[in-house]
Amino acid sequence: MTTSLSSGIRSDPHVFLIGRPPISELLGFIRNMAVDGQSADLGALTAKWRAANDHVLQLEKEQAGAADAAAAGPIPGELAALAQPLLADPVFRRAYRFAPTDLAIVDLDRLVVFQKYINLAFVEELKARLGPAPTPETILRFALLDRQDPQFQFMQSAPTAYTFISRSTDFRFLEPQFLDPSRVPAFESTGHPVAILGLAVGYGSNFLNVINIDNRLVLGNGSHRAYALRDLGVTQVPALVQRLTRREELELVASGDFASNPDRYLKTLRPPMLRDYFDDRLRMVVPVYRKSRSVRVQFAFEATDIPAE
Repeated sequence: MTTSLSSGIRSDPHVFLIGRPPISELLGFIRNMAVDGQSADLGALTAKWRAANDHVLQLEKEQAGAADAAAAGPIPGELAALAQPLLADPVFRRAYRFAPTDLAIVDLDRLVVFQKYINLAFVEELKARLGPAPTPETILRFALLDRQDPQFQFMQSAPTAYTFISRSTDFRFLEPQFLDPSRVPAFESTGHPVAILGLAVGYGSNFLNVINIDNRLVLGNGSHRAYALRDLGVTQVPALVQRLTRREELELVASGDFASNPDRYLKTLRPPMLRDYFDDRLRMVVPVYRKSRSVRVQFAFEATDIPAE
């Protein structure tokens, strides 16, 4: 699935959902991210978008309400027992502290999606991990329990700056946190620290999760895993379901275009859904330059003398 360009720059095929406004998102994606995107025929792309939009308008008539009242059912007892340690995981408890969250089985074909594109090369890696016929236990571990964070590199790029690099677009600055020195026994200093300021860089919680709001289930995290499972014919999948009771809570849990434009996904009669990625009339496969994510962390300090009280 990996293409080696004559220029030596590598790319991966991505599937992009087309046909939904704004059209500028498609044109911007092609021009800024696709191989030779600057020379793309924008007129031909616009024509493809129009044809896809005609199909979207037809779906809004034929499948109005398709995303409404999607069920999130209980996980079978033996799988629920396997997943119980997750609920005690400190990463889970901190990342999902803002809204009531439970384990449930969701139907991938009923999920609303806001992510516009999927890296198909990464999907193939995930499918290889799953195998052609994954068991329910394998699926649960894949969705919620097993982590395989990519390797990363770092260097000190200035006296008060460090640069971290990973091939994963999930790589990010996580948060600052004050630490008691007793909690960091491996830290060796030239003095006697009374506090340590930790600047954490790494990956997100990485659980397959769904946001339940306004009678719809929106895929919040795990788009590539959801796509890989659906591509293998698996549609009933365990997930963490965050249950929101009002729009104001979205600012605490939503991300991307869902956070910026929630009405696109909650008010449209037939919003974009995961199954649309597999509809040839709504998808375009595009070679995209392979990238790495760079995170630069810089700090400053100052010491001054002030009058004592």
